[in-house]
Amino acid sequence: MRRTEYDAGQAAKRLKVPAAAFRWARHTGLIPAPNASSCQWSRAAVEALDADVIRAAMSFPPISGSAAADRIADALGTPNRTVHGEKANVTAFVARRFVDRGLLVDLSANPDGTLHHPGQVDQVCQREDLADLVAADTPLGPEQAAARLRVRRADFDHMVRLGWVRSPQSIEVRFGTSRAGAVDVALYTTASVDAVVPAHPEVDWEQLRAVEKGRRSPLAALRPEPAPVPA
Repeated sequence: MRRTEYDAGQAAKRLKVPAAAFRWARHTGLIPAPNASSCQWSRAAVEALDADVIRAAMSFPPISGSAAADRIADALGTPNRTVHGEKANVTAFVARRFVDRGLLVDLSANPDGTLHHPGQVDQVCQREDLADLVAADTPLGPEQAAARLRVRRADFDHMVRLGWVRSPQSIEVRFGTSRAGAVDVALYTTASVDAVVPAHPEVDWEQLRAVEKGRRSPLAALRPEPAPVPA
């Protein structure tokens, strides 16, 4: 039976072009908006596309989020080390946050990773505010976030419960070699953590920071604000 509607992956396969190149061409406007549904093109629309033009728009293969992070680190003059166990200066977490900011396009259909146009990554690396962007999007674990705010981990956990800070991504951390000992650890951007204090002047931050270990958090009695009702 002949297919009459194509999603991005199916259309790329029919045109014999890389799926990432198809998505990039769609982003740049070389491919019109889907005409069969919100995410599908008709057979006629796909057959009218020029495969050579799509390939030419992305003449180099896409690079991973980790590779993009390496290029960003190089641009900042703080290259990521390849020594085993040494923490990278810029991670793929930052590349994903750049996607959230609209600075990079994710050309992957894989939720566990991103793919990027190398030319677009190079353009981002030339931004004068690159260092500030990376600093704002640097990941912090819960313990690091609590330390940055100079509060106890229990107090930070209440901030999360109250919705004062949200995690855009989590990572799997293993204890030992077995997946049975793996746990998901939430990550927070530095900018979102830094925004907590100015966003909540009603909190006596000096008093909160002075609460001794083992004492009940003053934030424990607070309740999350109800979500706004859609108009």
